[in-house]
Amino acid sequence: MSTDVTNAPAEPPTARSLSLPWWTRGDTNAFFGLGFNILVNVLTLTGLMVAVVAVPAADVLGTVLPALGVALILGNLYYTFLARRLARRENRNDVTALPYGPSVPHMFIVVFVVMLPVYLATDDPMQAWQAGLAWAFLIGVIVMIGAFVGPYIRKLTPRAAMLGTLAGISITFISMRPAAQMWEVAWIGLPVLAIILIGFFTDVKLPGNIPIGLVALLVGTAIGWAGGYMSAPDVGQAVSDIAVGVPDLRLDMLISGLSDLAPLLGTAIPLGVYNFTEAMSNVESAAAAGDSYNLRSVLLADGAGAVVGSAFGSPFPPAVYIGHPGWKDAGGRAGYSLASGAVIGFLCFMGLFGVLAALLPVPAIVPILLYIGLLIGAQAFQAVPRLHAVAVVAALLPNLAEWGRGMIDNALSAAGTTAAEVTSDALNGAGVVYDGLKTLGEGAVLVGLILGTMVTFILDKKFRYAAVAALVGAALSFIGLIHAAEVSWAASPQVALGYLLFGLVCLVFSVVPGAKTPVTHPDEADIVAGH
Repeated sequence: MSTDVTNAPAEPPTARSLSLPWWTRGDTNAFFGLGFNILVNVLTLTGLMVAVVAVPAADVLGTVLPALGVALILGNLYYTFLARRLARRENRNDVTALPYGPSVPHMFIVVFVVMLPVYLATDDPMQAWQAGLAWAFLIGVIVMIGAFVGPYIRKLTPRAAMLGTLAGISITFISMRPAAQMWEVAWIGLPVLAIILIGFFTDVKLPGNIPIGLVALLVGTAIGWAGGYMSAPDVGQAVSDIAVGVPDLRLDMLISGLSDLAPLLGTAIPLGVYNFTEAMSNVESAAAAGDSYNLRSVLLADGAGAVVGSAFGSPFPPAVYIGHPGWKDAGGRAGYSLASGAVIGFLCFMGLFGVLAALLPVPAIVPILLYIGLLIGAQAFQAVPRLHAVAVVAALLPNLAEWGRGMIDNALSAAGTTAAEVTSDALNGAGVVYDGLKTLGEGAVLVGLILGTMVTFILDKKFRYAAVAALVGAALSFIGLIHAAEVSWAASPQVALGYLLFGLVCLVFSVVPGAKTPVTHPDEADIVAGH
């Protein structure tokens, strides 16, 4: 009998022997990717506060950004801790931390839906800011409440519904704007995209294993400056505007904003629900990539981040980001998350975002967002049985509708009009089914989960389960959490009736001969194995 063991597989490390480095080469790649992702978002919210709500730049740089910096540092420190704890618990050294930063949809919602109306009504940016703080606080409280129901919802919701909804967000709100920004200046954006796609989607490595994210940024920046896209005087002006900000509690502003809660509940309740359902989908996405985090721990952290940020003066709730599988594929482990939070936090405290905006061309940064959108969209189809691909597409539709409706509204606003002034008949005559897009897209995240769940259960011939999901859709439609502009009684009765009739059809088919024949998924073993 041979005693040659040279080719025997190595034994997995024990919890005691497991070595968890604080930094790897992959962390460098992921750090540049996530860090510049957050950087773009912070630059955007800074511009929105100053240009739209007219909050003085000194207050934004001196209070809002430092408050956001506190939340980002604490949140990313916590998610680094969770990643290292998971690695030790499962004796693995390939665990990737969840990405964390200011929520992109909420940036626009809190500015345009919450703060701008207050500013227009009062002509007082401080009062608008206070309303934003109260709204962010409410979002945090609702998410923390959701921490105790979210895990049960996750158990009942099919993976195709959660990943399909996430793919809808990534394809529309994460990918489309960066793609448009790239093609506006294609001579900068496309070479950067090529570097990212080759570096992250193939096994080709640069000499010395130089981080792909860093190379992409440097190449794009060099092309932008060499081509005259950037302006040296802008850098000088930005340097002169640097203002160091020290975080300090703004409880007086928060309490003042909370004194008038009623107008905020209409958006805070559905968006709080949105937050914990999106976090649920992101945790499921991480699990599909191999890292199973405790959903309750994630939701409590997200809610606490919003509460802490609002207490220090930030109306922008942070949240776990879409993109964990992307940073995992890039080689990120635990260190990239902590580094991203620390560096962005430092930049917030030092008031350096104006300088960075003047130094780095946007088309050189946004291809990383397109990469994340491509990866999440692909994962939704790869991590479910082939039959469930239909449900993934169904779950995509609400976010596509919401994105399309938003583009229409923005275009009409730029023309000085609205959909109501143009009229639905005129829009329908031009081939734009505006009312249908609006109804389908209201509460898009919840709608995607429900629609994807209904379709998944039908594909599996679980017709009674599909009927229950339709009943939930009817209830949420009736109270306005989905398919309605605001939360109210009998908010969307026609849509609620449609869901009820859908459920009735499913119940009828549940007693048809052959309905109880189980559905098998031949490719499910491959999915579980990660193939």
